[in-house]
Amino acid sequence: MMSAVLQCLGENWSPTIGDPSVMGWVTVMAYGVTALLCALAFRAEPARRLRLFGYGLTLLLALLMVNKQLDLQSALTAGARCLAQLQGWYEDRRAVQVGFILMLLLYCLGFGIFLIWIMRRHLGQIWLMVLGLIFLLAFIAVRAVGFHHFDALISARISNVRMNWILELGGLIMIAANAVWMILARRPR
Repeated sequence: MMSAVLQCLGENWSPTIGDPSVMGWVTVMAYGVTALLCALAFRAEPARRLRLFGYGLTLLLALLMVNKQLDLQSALTAGARCLAQLQGWYEDRRAVQVGFILMLLLYCLGFGIFLIWIMRRHLGQIWLMVLGLIFLLAFIAVRAVGFHHFDALISARISNVRMNWILELGGLIMIAANAVWMILARRPR
């Protein structure tokens, strides 16, 4: 079965630049700048748990920056489509997609609650960053599923601005703003 899925995947997906548009590259740069800001914000952090959170977030943002243009989540979507076709449940995929989206959103919510719990002593410093991270992960998780109704929603435009730009960049802006605040708060006066 695995070889059939891999063969199907090879026929239906190939690594390419995921979003070669100007806004695609702006988003890649936003991931990079936000990762750099996080690295700077946490590099001299004395609290070990907060420093580990910061380094983990920096690494995650750097990986998401690479993924933004390699579009690896489309391989996941293509692989799931191949599996559904090979196992004969492709026509009934909507229920599976909805269940998977709900599971991902619950996972993001659970992760957010866990993160808030373990970082509770530091939330005064990083609450906007945590909120932005939860927002960003939920958007990415649901986007990766490739559910067409959700794709239609995020492709909608408001005053010539696509919703997915607002959603994805919104999470990054929250994280970056919190990082800038932390950097400025540490500067000697």
